[in-house]
Amino acid sequence: MFAVVRTGGKQYRVHPGDKIVVEKLDGNAGDKVTLGDVLLAGDGGNLKSTSGLTVAAEIVAQAKGDKVTVFKKRRRHNYRRKKGHRQHHTILKIVAIGDHKEEKKAAPKTEAAAAPAKGKAKAEAAAADVAGKATPNPAPQDEAKANPPAQSADAAPKASGKKSTGGGKTAKAASTKNAAPAKGAAKKSPKAK
Repeated sequence: MFAVVRTGGKQYRVHPGDKIVVEKLDGNAGDKVTLGDVLLAGDGGNLKSTSGLTVAAEIVAQAKGDKVTVFKKRRRHNYRRKKGHRQHHTILKIVAIGDHKEEKKAAPKTEAAAAPAKGKAKAEAAAADVAGKATPNPAPQDEAKANPPAQSADAAPKASGKKSTGGGKTAKAASTKNAAPAKGAAKKSPKAK
């Protein structure tokens, strides 16, 4: 379940268990806070009535934001003023939205501990097992394998016995299509016709 709450002139979309940073609220760390200004609430794609709905939160910490430098200057008047400011914030942990409380997530089961399942249950267990694993990077780690040198269609394949010293990189032949004439080239005289 989610809710959109307004506090400190800003709106926040929250779920049970989320931590949010809001404008300063009165209270110490560990105190319970109730946010009553709920603008929207729902579960998935279904919206629910917000009349009488509250969001219960717990204050995690009272903190300050990053320093903001305020610098004023009027050119040609020798006027410069520099001030710093750190905004006070409250870090909240959302405990419950209405009667929906934060759910503790169980650790993913290992294959040895999971009991064999049939049909739909087996497919769901396999999907849950895959969801917890990181996807391997398909790109090769070696730069030479990742960027092989280009070969033309009429060129013979390279002999596999030779090793290149360039690390898999080959230099292209220089193009002379738009090149300037060489320095040592003879210049044509304008009188010779």
